[in-house]
Amino acid sequence: MGVTVDVHQVFRYPFEQVVASYLRKYPSPMEKHVTAVKTMEEKTDLSTGIIYRRRIATCQNVIPEILRKVSVLKVSDIYLEEESWLNMQERNMVMKSHCLTWTQYASLSEESVFRESLENPNWTEFIQKGRISITGAGLLNCVLEAFAQTFLSQGVKKGIRIMETLLQEQCGCPFS
Repeated sequence: MGVTVDVHQVFRYPFEQVVASYLRKYPSPMEKHVTAVKTMEEKTDLSTGIIYRRRIATCQNVIPEILRKVSVLKVSDIYLEEESWLNMQERNMVMKSHCLTWTQYASLSEESVFRESLENPNWTEFIQKGRISITGAGLLNCVLEAFAQTFLSQGVKKGIRIMETLLQEQCGCPFS
């Protein structure tokens, strides 16, 4: 079956500042579940100027203890891989993320874009589409998907709040 989360947010800050804040967003005391982010690969395409990054995030397992009675869910950390392509010339950054943990039981993927707003060149649009589907857990599939949808929706809101806080600390008041 699967669940989806769609987000559209406009940050009233220039693209360069939004991307810089995003890249330093985690780990942060504002989000205790993300414990580490490590850049595994970074390279620049000299012909296009596009910067490619591959990062691995380490997150605490947030599945409720009652559900961790299932042996496969009894892990302390969950790993996510993010690939991004930053094009400063076109003022956009495309990201694709997926979960590296539980791949035989769950599929979690996100596609996100930061881009200069069409409404105001000093603003930045953030668009994200996420999908999670769980298989192989029998009757728990629906329960785990419902938990995942709630957690992802809350996580998106929290991530946006963290970005807004970082941007205000870095830049001051939003641009109008």
